[in-house]
Amino acid sequence: MMKRVIAAVVILAFALCMAGCGASDQTEESNTDQTAAATETQRETMEMKLLIGEEEVTVDWENNDAVAALQESVGEEPLTIDMSMYDDFEQVGDLGMSLPADDEQITTEAGDIMLYSGDKIVVFYGSNTWDYTRLGKVTDKSPEEMAEQLGQGDVTITITQE
Repeated sequence: MMKRVIAAVVILAFALCMAGCGASDQTEESNTDQTAAATETQRETMEMKLLIGEEEVTVDWENNDAVAALQESVGEEPLTIDMSMYDDFEQVGDLGMSLPADDEQITTEAGDIMLYSGDKIVVFYGSNTWDYTRLGKVTDKSPEEMAEQLGQGDVTITITQE
């Protein structure tokens, strides 16, 4: 009889301990979810603008670590980058900093904005297949308009906070 009571107490204590651990895991998951939601809200409220030369273009920015780091670096100070034409399908410029890269092989389209080699930004007016981290896409220009804007010689882009 005593062995049964001791066994029941041990089982009850173990069950209570496990229930407490589960509640702790749920609290940690809830806190992680709240932190992720706060970061997402912060990213949404800190939209960036892109100017190609003097013309503002509409960009659908990615929600990734590279864009978050770019947003943080832009802050109050606009980032101006001298771009160079490369191989008649892209403009490439040195960011002057490294961003978190999550490269994957991508076939680009006109309007795609990519991170190359962790420290270069590429804006496409043609197509290429290479390992990039996606930063965003110009959404208010046709491929022909992108080629007209970027395919006539070197340009300057400026990234600012709205």
